[in-house]
Amino acid sequence: MERAELIERLNDLIKLDVDAIEAYGQAVKHIKYDDIKQKLLDFQDDHKSHVGNLSALVREFGGEPAKPSPDFKGYLIEGFTALRSITSTKGALEAMETNEKLTNKKYQEAADQPFPSHVLKVVKSNLAQEERHLDYIQDILINTRHPL
Repeated sequence: MERAELIERLNDLIKLDVDAIEAYGQAVKHIKYDDIKQKLLDFQDDHKSHVGNLSALVREFGGEPAKPSPDFKGYLIEGFTALRSITSTKGALEAMETNEKLTNKKYQEAADQPFPSHVLKVVKSNLAQEERHLDYIQDILINTRHPL
């Protein structure tokens, strides 16, 4: 894989994580259970960490990391999350489930790329966190002890 393509793909993941940070920010405003809210804030912190570790890789390869502001797609995701979140905790979680499915898909696609081994290690570590996020959200939606 050429250096320019590697940088572009990593920057796409950075944008995805920035969008997720914004979406979690919208969702937590409408979560009425402290334990769920804290978990979502932890997930938001994971996405912030992903931006940091991916940005370091972009710089390592001589690139400029994507600026940490939502792109057009991010505004759509943030808006979708805000609209769904208004309805209830359940609506916020359903919006985040949709967002995490997209994030998981994009990270899985990245994990299938011929990246250098140390880059692949970071991508796969981030993917494992994304899978954990989705599993938690789906578990809460299906097996919750909270009246959503």
